[in-house]
Amino acid sequence: MENVFELQNVYKTYKNDGKEFTALKDVSLTIEEGEIFGIIGMSGAGKSTLVRTLNRLEEISSGSVSFYGRNLAELKPKELREVRHSISMIFQGFNLINQRTVIQNVEQSLKIIGTPRAQRREKARQMLEIVGLLDKANQYPARLSGGQKQRVAIARALAADPKVLLCDEATSALDPKITGEILDLLKKINEERKLTIVIITHEMSVVEKICDRVAIIDDGNLAEIGDVKEVFSNPQSKAAKKLVFPANPFDPSGDSGSLVRIVFDGTQSNVPFIANLVEKTGLKVNILSANTKSVGGIGYGQMILELPSSERERRTVIDFFKDGGLAVSEVTINE
Repeated sequence: MENVFELQNVYKTYKNDGKEFTALKDVSLTIEEGEIFGIIGMSGAGKSTLVRTLNRLEEISSGSVSFYGRNLAELKPKELREVRHSISMIFQGFNLINQRTVIQNVEQSLKIIGTPRAQRREKARQMLEIVGLLDKANQYPARLSGGQKQRVAIARALAADPKVLLCDEATSALDPKITGEILDLLKKINEERKLTIVIITHEMSVVEKICDRVAIIDDGNLAEIGDVKEVFSNPQSKAAKKLVFPANPFDPSGDSGSLVRIVFDGTQSNVPFIANLVEKTGLKVNILSANTKSVGGIGYGQMILELPSSERERRTVIDFFKDGGLAVSEVTINE
């Protein structure tokens, strides 16, 4: 599979009033054609700076960023404009023009590149149909909900037939239900149009829902990168564990308490694992935290459990869950 982006040893340092701040530190990664790639990190980690290097809205301090093998730093202004036509972007704030109708907003990217009026009007109608808003074509943004505004922004981004769609916190301003609908739409667009999508977010739930691979950024560093399933099931870095592990408001019942994390990733949601454990082994566990859901009858999510105090009983519990197809890992208290 061809690489759309390749970053090698990228640094980005800002200078202000004689002080320096390094937002990106030796970041190297590739993004493959046709995948949905997530970039996740806490606020201020450097993820938005990173995504803006992908279309050279941010000039890097050192290293290289390539788009289909072309070093962006070496492109002349005209060449860079052509590349940017292949890279569309949507934002948390929608960035719609309130004085223009929905269809006029969608036409904007086509108008910039000189597409004839009749042609851009027809293309805009096609894009609005894709995002399910053709009936809102002549309305103004002020009359739309947040989810509808983001759909218009997606239609506008698609109008120029880009090769890549960059989404910078595109669902952060939306409620969970609308977020799910927008993510489903992006997944559909990715599958039907073979569009490479890069999603910047601070929410692991967004990454889990639609991304193929994920890069975790922590204080400007690439802390971890890999398939979403693997990172979710078995995070290696401290930053990844902080994002993946559920918040645990409870402490073990004693100093010798042992905690484990079990991951539901593709198991049947109607399998009562905890009840089966008690029935088949006679052993009990204390559920300290849980974040599970059913998607199409398949269970996804995780639990933090406190195990029995006996080493033999702990091993029995762990083996029982592993035999049931669950990923099990130890949790260090206050990690």
